[in-house]
Amino acid sequence: MDKHSLRYIKKEATAHALSEAAFQLALERGLDGFVVDEVAQRAGYSRRTFANHFTCKEEAVASAAFPSDDMAGAEEIMTELPESATPLDVLHHWLKAQFTAELFRRMRDLMSLSIRYPTLEPYILSTFRRLLTAARETISCHFQGRYSEGYSHLLIGAVYGAILPVIDGSLQILLPGDSPEETPDAATFSEYLDITFGYLRNGF
Repeated sequence: MDKHSLRYIKKEATAHALSEAAFQLALERGLDGFVVDEVAQRAGYSRRTFANHFTCKEEAVASAAFPSDDMAGAEEIMTELPESATPLDVLHHWLKAQFTAELFRRMRDLMSLSIRYPTLEPYILSTFRRLLTAARETISCHFQGRYSEGYSHLLIGAVYGAILPVIDGSLQILLPGDSPEETPDAATFSEYLDITFGYLRNGF
């Protein structure tokens, strides 16, 4: 389906509204505290519409951590980069655009929910794979096959592997809006990204 078509945009908006309703209900009541009908009702849709987009409430909750427009800003990012840009440059800019403070907080909330409700875990992994796929599509569009698919997988896997400890809280990284007074020695996310890509460029 054409991602610029009205039908696609409407479909994405509906899925986003449903996943947002499910996510908020999970935060308010816990995963066992609501049913699919309540998700549909809060979002203003029918249960049948919910079933057209999600297989269960766990999938809807996890999807709330995925940007509603997964390729948002991709074209703008690519036009801003020089012709000499490498896949590392593209991925670096892509991550800075995609991984907002809001996205990180949502993923941290999901990680916290998954500790209490393990049935969420496979759907969180699926959402994370969608982020990886969006990054691969960006690199593929920009370089048009100049780099092997294996190289892209290896590069993206290394970068997103470095991000996981930030999401699960293993690393103390300051997100926009966080107070540096609580963790004065912590790097900002932008600084952490720069360090990560510095290692990659220099071969560790």
